Order: sequence, then structure tokens, then C-alpha cells
Amino acid sequence: MKDEKKAPKLRFKGFTDDWEQCKLGDVAKINSGKDYKGLQPGKIPVYGTGGYMLSVNDKLSDIDAIGIGRKGTIDKPYYLNAPFWTVDTLFYVTPRGTVDISFMFPLFKNINWKRYDESTGVPSLSKNTIKKIRVSFPQNNEQVKIGDLFQKITQIITLHEEKKRQLERLKSALLQKMFADKSGYPAIRFEGFSDEWEQCKVKDIFKITRGKVLAATETSEEKSDISPFPVYSSQTKNNGLMGYYKDYLFDTAITWTTDGANAGTVSYRSGRFYSTNVNGVLISDKGYANKAISEILNLEAWKWVSHVGNPKLMNNVMGDISIMIPSSFEEQDRLSDFLNQLDDTITLHNQKLNLLKLVKQSLLQNMFI
Repeated sequence: MKDEKKAPKLRFKGFTDDWEQCKLGDVAKINSGKDYKGLQPGKIPVYGTGGYMLSVNDKLSDIDAIGIGRKGTIDKPYYLNAPFWTVDTLFYVTPRGTVDISFMFPLFKNINWKRYDESTGVPSLSKNTIKKIRVSFPQNNEQVKIGDLFQKITQIITLHEEKKRQLERLKSALLQKMFADKSGYPAIRFEGFSDEWEQCKVKDIFKITRGKVLAATETSEEKSDISPFPVYSSQTKNNGLMGYYKDYLFDTAITWTTDGANAGTVSYRSGRFYSTNVNGVLISDKGYANKAISEILNLEAWKWVSHVGNPKLMNNVMGDISIMIPSSFEEQDRLSDFLNQLDDTITLHNQKLNLLKLVKQSLLQNMFI
């Protein structure tokens, strides 16, 4: 190790010693993966640059390690619980001496690996390149503290991700049971409702139109008094929200993506909003534009998307789609309230998850050099 020393911006109380700069090869051993062909199926996981591949009956290591791509995906290191096998496109890195692997893993996540790409084609790294990367390390007891912190944050994030997945699976299962099938009756129903659902075409209950062209440069990222109205586009990220605009086109309606990869995606839009031209819009002055109808239609619309060339679901095709809907607006409203609450819960978990990821990223930036 060299004499050059530094300290991070944020650290645990009681630690004041400067960190020492060194080469990765001084604190870690970079090991090569091997071809798994010829091995029999077993219980030992095999990993490549994309993660788990299959399981075999032999192992390369019985020590926990960090996987880092040799070719292809070189910028996404991940933790390898022993025992394991890695293929030849993945290095597995083990700590030397008293170096704590729980500290070394977030350190690896903080390295800009693309900076060390040795190829002009398929991204690649070599052992020598990895060994020469300069990093800063604290004493072992501080390493352990930092490593434990990041392990706990990762566990909490994983827990929230699983909660979100469970809620999404619950919603999917409920949608299948709470909406009527061809029999005209749903399997699960709120108390007090027993009437048969009715079948109708979209064009019989909605006025069908489209949004208008609006350049992204004319929208604002944040809602304000000047730009108070949400603008929705064809993307699925952030529920299609592109930004905010000074004017609105519609007041409470259902939209669907007409063109592109997300064609057929249906969404309920509450309140005043602007929609771009890649969205179709369903308007009703009788109350059919609600959350329940949008979810019913979302389960059906994708089946009508044309995949000849660019995927499309045009207005005339949307109009001919038949759906089963509750015969009373009271049941539609009850379903809509329930589904809105469920979506709000999913959104809340997603916000917590994103906040935790931001906290983790901030700690990575401030607790390492």
C-alpha cells in the first residue's frame, strides 16, 4: 500500500484514521470462471454475467465472492454465496487477508467499471486491469461497520421489493376473480350486488378520440401554478406521466396507448389532464370513465393489438372491443374505490423502495472515496 491517505465525507463515530489507497490486486484475488460442460446436474448454482444459469454437481469455490463480468455486462457486480460455479465470462473475486467482503461488495458497486473497458466492441475486462484499479480502504473494524450497514440496507430493499411484488400478484389475482367471465358473474363480489354483468362494446358507452401533439420541451418536470396539468404519453414508466403543461384537453377519462411497444396499455386518468397524440382517449358523460372499467378494458385491449409492423391499436378497433361490466354504477364505483386504494398502496411501497435506493446511492457516494 502507498502512503497516500484520505477520508470519506461520511463515517461512523469513533473512526478518524485516514483511509489507505491501494490496488485492488493487493486486497483481492481475481479468479477465472470455467466451462461447466461435462458436469452432471446437481445443487451447485452456475452464474454468468446475467446471473444464475443452472445447477451442477461441482463447485469452483466454497468461499463467498463477488462476480464481475469479463465480457459483456462488466458494470454490474453481484454477491455470490458459496458454494458456486462461474462460467468463463465471469470473474469471481475473493478478499485477501483480513479484508471484509461485506465492505468490498459496496466498494465494487461504487466503481465506474465502464471507465476500464478494454474493448471498442463487446465490453471486456482483464485480470490485470482489475488488479491495477486504485481504491481506498479503511482498517478492518471500520470495514465491518460499513459492510454491516450496507447488508442491512440491501435486506430492507429486498424486503420492500418482495412486498411490492406480492401486492402486484395480489392485484392480478383479484382482477381475475372480481371481474365477470362469460357466465356474466364474477367469482368474488362485494356484498349487496347480485345482478348479472352486461356485455357491451366500447363504442356504445364511450366517445372515442385522441390526444394532440405536444413537444416534451413545452412541458415542465414539476407541477406548478403555471403548469398544473399532468401530460400523459405512451410510456409505461411513472404511469405514463411525461410532465406538466399550462392547458388541459380532458377531464376524467380513460386513455390507451395507440402505437409502439406499449400499444393496448389502458389507464384511468382522474381530473383534468393533457394527452399526447399517441394516446387514444375514451370520454363518457354518464360515468363509465372510472377505474373499474379501465382495468376491465386493460385485460382485454392487448389482445386486439395489430403486430404487423409497428404495434397499433387504432380507434376503430378499440371501439369494437366487447367487455363485461357491472350493470350498476354503484358496483362500478365500489370496485373503483377498492382498486384505487390497492394501487395507492402499491404506489406507496414503490415510493418507499425508490427512497431507500436513493439513500443507499447517497451512502455509496459519501461513505467511500
